[in-house]
Amino acid sequence: MKAERRKGYAPVEFDPRAQLAREIKKPQFRRAWKTIGEEFAALDALLEARRAAGLTQAEVAQRMGVAQSALARIEASLASQRHSPSLATLRKYAAAVGRRLEIRLV
Repeated sequence: MKAERRKGYAPVEFDPRAQLAREIKKPQFRRAWKTIGEEFAALDALLEARRAAGLTQAEVAQRMGVAQSALARIEASLASQRHSPSLATLRKYAAAVGRRLEIRLV
């Protein structure tokens, strides 16, 4: 039975960087990418800070005094553009991972 399941299994290789390199050539995609680029940069900064601190979502949430599900929504909101976390929330996140929030205009 196990061998039968494997028989039909055919993994598909996926290289996200190569895919992005192909897609970014399309003008419509490039415009959309620029629109959400700042949100993804902010999300990357949060996730990198959490990873560097060696903390899980649950640990950061506990330090912030929120539920883990609320923290998951905060992190996901940056990618989805449905909601932007407040500066107060970002400050709490930064403090929870041992960082300080800094905003720069470049």
